[in-house]
Amino acid sequence: MAVAPSPQATAAAAALSRHRSAAVPPVPRSARVAAAARRPGSTRARGGLVARAVVAAKGEVASSDTGGESTMVSVSSITRCHEVLMFEALREAMIEEMTLDPTVCMIGEDVGDYGGSYKVSKGLSEMFGDLRVLDTPIAENSFTGMGIGAAMKGLRPVVEGMNMGFLLLAYNQISNNCGMLPYTSGGQFKIPIVIRGPGGVGRQLGAEHSQRLESYFQSIPGIQMVACSTPYNAKGLLKAAIRSDNPVVLFEHVLLYNLKEKIPDEEYICCLEEAEMVRPGSQLTILTYSRMRYHVMQAVKTLVNKGYDPEVIDIRSLKPFDLHTIGNSIKKTHRVLIVEECMRTGGIGASLRSAIIDNFWDELDARPVCLSSQDVPTPYAATLEDATVVQPAQIVAAVEEICQS
Repeated sequence: MAVAPSPQATAAAAALSRHRSAAVPPVPRSARVAAAARRPGSTRARGGLVARAVVAAKGEVASSDTGGESTMVSVSSITRCHEVLMFEALREAMIEEMTLDPTVCMIGEDVGDYGGSYKVSKGLSEMFGDLRVLDTPIAENSFTGMGIGAAMKGLRPVVEGMNMGFLLLAYNQISNNCGMLPYTSGGQFKIPIVIRGPGGVGRQLGAEHSQRLESYFQSIPGIQMVACSTPYNAKGLLKAAIRSDNPVVLFEHVLLYNLKEKIPDEEYICCLEEAEMVRPGSQLTILTYSRMRYHVMQAVKTLVNKGYDPEVIDIRSLKPFDLHTIGNSIKKTHRVLIVEECMRTGGIGASLRSAIIDNFWDELDARPVCLSSQDVPTPYAATLEDATVVQPAQIVAAVEEICQS
């Protein structure tokens, strides 16, 4: 049963809007971000492929904190913006979608009064009530299965895993139910569910808390996978995932929650199937996603100083790949390097390299190269942990080797 937004939720959303409007002057309509889909309830908003957000222009701004990494992030040049951390951008997406659509709800461990391990749901239980922001026991298989059942009955649940590694306990539900039920039921059921949470190699979190589950989930038929890397695309991808009728797994990196960026005040969403051009170039295409985007951009500074001109693409959509954007880039540069934090064996990079060979072999002037994490459990010791993950110096060396071949 859907629960309407509480007066507190409506008041909070209105206060947030007033605060933004007072903080910045209005801008001409032509410079605003266009809403990329209709409100929930429309056919287009509920479709599988979500339209692109329209942004007037893009610039670059240095981020303040990514776990000690120097980074550059994309930011809209529109003046009517506000600065947020990535976890705050995800929280804004939840507030906006829960306010617009009473069928949207959140399920997970400590998502209620505690506000989630990384504060994505902070204050949501006060705004929307504990029926729509539901605290659960430590039982991933149970509450993930409950979310799938709720989606079958017409709700749009967002299931948060306290850590993505814990969702291995719900692999049966995600695979045999979430991905397959729309097909095995002959189309009688839709599963509009979002499964999201922190993952990736953190700072000495140990092997069990440093999982990269994209390699596990990519083989499941019927689900989409996206990985956010900035506050802008974190909010836009989460909103698009909530509106999609497909089950979507959203990967968030544990070291990027404090990444800071300006995002538009106006509503926008990002296409779930579209890669992002981070840096145009002419000599070589670098494909990456999530945290490795920032390792790549550190390497690019060195490469540019050495006279190289790499093109950098954040693939964002891990399943399906945006082969249109990727292919156009390869046809221009004729060389490709894939950089990922996932493991080498059976990882996203292996699948992407296979797709590139199958589709763009005749465009390549050199073999496609993939830099991946080592096939070992992530060590606790900081020096050993760093040794298992691709570092900027390795990216520089790989680019030099490819371009000289």
